[in-house]
Amino acid sequence: MKSTKLEIQNKKGYKLQAYLELPANEKPFYFAIFAHCFTCNSNYKAVKNVSRSLTNFGFGVVRFDFTGLGSSDGEFAESHFSANVDDLLSVNDFITEKYKAPSLLIGHSLGGAAVLVAANKLDHVKAVATIGAPATVAHAKHLFIDQIDDLDNKDRVEVKIGGRSFTINKEFVMDFDASNLPESVKELRRPLLIMHAPFDKTVGIENAKELYENAMHPKSFISLDDADHLLTDVKDSNYAGNMIGAWVQRYFKYEENEMLDTDGEQLVAHLNVAEDNFTTNIQTKKHAFVADEPESFGGDDFGPGPYDFLSASLAACSAMTVKLYAERKKWELKEVFVYITYSKKHTDDLTMEAEQTGKIDHLSKKMKFVGNLSEEQRQKLTEIASRCPVHKTLQNEVVIETEEVK
Repeated sequence: MKSTKLEIQNKKGYKLQAYLELPANEKPFYFAIFAHCFTCNSNYKAVKNVSRSLTNFGFGVVRFDFTGLGSSDGEFAESHFSANVDDLLSVNDFITEKYKAPSLLIGHSLGGAAVLVAANKLDHVKAVATIGAPATVAHAKHLFIDQIDDLDNKDRVEVKIGGRSFTINKEFVMDFDASNLPESVKELRRPLLIMHAPFDKTVGIENAKELYENAMHPKSFISLDDADHLLTDVKDSNYAGNMIGAWVQRYFKYEENEMLDTDGEQLVAHLNVAEDNFTTNIQTKKHAFVADEPESFGGDDFGPGPYDFLSASLAACSAMTVKLYAERKKWELKEVFVYITYSKKHTDDLTMEAEQTGKIDHLSKKMKFVGNLSEEQRQKLTEIASRCPVHKTLQNEVVIETEEVK
């Protein structure tokens, strides 16, 4: 994936910092805008994870900082709800002019409320997804309402929200009561996905219920189970992004994805060293998948590791070879399970003889066959699994030629 920094000017002349996340081939066939949660910013981990997950579905995703937040110009007191909606419209205008009109709006928490209102002003938006969104804009006031008793006597007051200090004014507070979110949802008349955690302590699940009941079909709800409101666990934000990407396919015209150019080879792998830890996008001429390292190794765990793919190729080839053999023999094989584990083992620990001594690469392959098979047939299938092409390749001496291409 590639991330491009953008600078977008809003209607007040403020510069909004934004990032455009692109698929590995840098050729999105749809664009989306992500609106972050109240007092958050576009670099919040959950925002990045959801956005980058969507790039795997061919989306270009713009994540940006609302006025007065993150690295955008302005003061937080100017970042009231109406201003958030205006910022969304400014980002939409920029993306429409420079790239392509956004088809999908995604909003987290109060950002979810903002995309619901903004979508009614944008005819080209085909679908909307919200994550932990409130049913009323005024819901956000509970985070600071007990700190503004004397606001009538002051131009500004300092409040603490989420442990951080912000300066707000009366206009900021009053604006939260100016929008009728349930009415906006009724008027939406476009596919809506509502995602919410049942035990969200910041925005209760009853908010999702009210939004869903006010929305017209087509509408969908996906539970985020035990996730917290801010999706602090990476698995929750990745799940949210993947679910949105899968859900929206039903409502978008299928587009043939332009793959990375394999340059005449069987596949190509791409790692953006400047922006990603180990996340590597891999593409053949027709298929795409992601490799990564686990978090324990410093990765983001967005996909299987390199040795997982090595094991996977052996497992897949073994299963396919066994299937073909059983079909040819007309044996009653119903299912095949192949269990692979890669490790380093000392030759003294092996049950078979090895040509060398010391620690060597070791692959454990265990087969499980389901079907009406005799013991002799099962033994034969186990033997055949050891003759699959990948198994033979791994046992042969392999020559790998490496060269730089420009």
